Amino acid sequence: MREEILSLKNQAIAQISAAKSAEDLEELRIAYLGRSGKLTELFKRIKSVPSEEKKLVGVLINEAKNALTSLLSERKNSLKESARDWFDPTIPGIKPPRGHLHLVTHAIDEIANTFAQIGFVRVRYPEVEWDWFAFGGLNMPKDHPARDEWETFFVEGLNHPKFGEMVLTPQTSSGQLREMQRVKTPPIRMINIAKCYRRQIDVSHFPMFHQFEGLVIDEGISIAHLKGTLDYFARNFFGKERKTRLRPFHFQFTEPSFEVDITCGICEGKGCKVCKGGWLELGGAGMVHPVVLKNGGIDPSKYTGFAFGWGVERTYMMKSGLSIPDIRLLYSSGLQFLRQF
Repeated sequence: MREEILSLKNQAIAQISAAKSAEDLEELRIAYLGRSGKLTELFKRIKSVPSEEKKLVGVLINEAKNALTSLLSERKNSLKESARDWFDPTIPGIKPPRGHLHLVTHAIDEIANTFAQIGFVRVRYPEVEWDWFAFGGLNMPKDHPARDEWETFFVEGLNHPKFGEMVLTPQTSSGQLREMQRVKTPPIRMINIAKCYRRQIDVSHFPMFHQFEGLVIDEGISIAHLKGTLDYFARNFFGKERKTRLRPFHFQFTEPSFEVDITCGICEGKGCKVCKGGWLELGGAGMVHPVVLKNGGIDPSKYTGFAFGWGVERTYMMKSGLSIPDIRLLYSSGLQFLRQF
């Protein structure tokens, strides 16, 4: 019986090695290892083998079974079936994970759309700017603190004979002068959304941030128009439950000037590490200074205007229901945080 087992094993190995398809392999598996298979039949005949040979015969049959099982598996894996043979069009496909726009991009789109409803036109101006547009033309003297190298990023080695040094735009207010020079004759109603750069970093400041600048110039523009525009934006962007306030302030490029505050959306006005008193500063606003109008080529005796400039990230942090305690989280690479939005 030992010779029979070895012969059967060799025969099966030859047939399995020559198999051309998975179907052929399955037929061979059934023929040799199935319930009525040839190797199974040998198991049944062990009882008729003399006692002194039963152990050896059992070992040989088990070795043959293991060898054939292993060979069937290897051969099956090595066969390459065509797509027509294995593809099932009814099986649902694997959907790749879908990304989404960054929440700062969402904020920019929402801000732009909100102002578009009341006639503001979105514009964009350089992120690398000359000193005159960033400071001088905005009525800032040479010794103004904003021009300090610890506040503004200066580009070394680049100077304009008329406009001075080159800087990374510290605020979108430089777009006011460029828009006035572009339009020349009011009315002007612009919203400028762009990146800005300052040497500041903490829970509510970041060296690179986005700012949106509003500018309206026409005959008869007053503080009432400014207040109405700010109230419209606050109601539509933050919700009716949030409160705003105006504080008298001083900016070189507006007169009179105001700081615009809103109740903190994280602590609901109670005070926390972000607001430190229940109120968060949105940004500055005011009536465009006559000197700035003149520098932009607009006659201040005929036209008046208002302007406001707010940080996109800080403004978005103040939206109800977001509870973002640190502006630096917006630029983190943590997908667990970013996928929430």
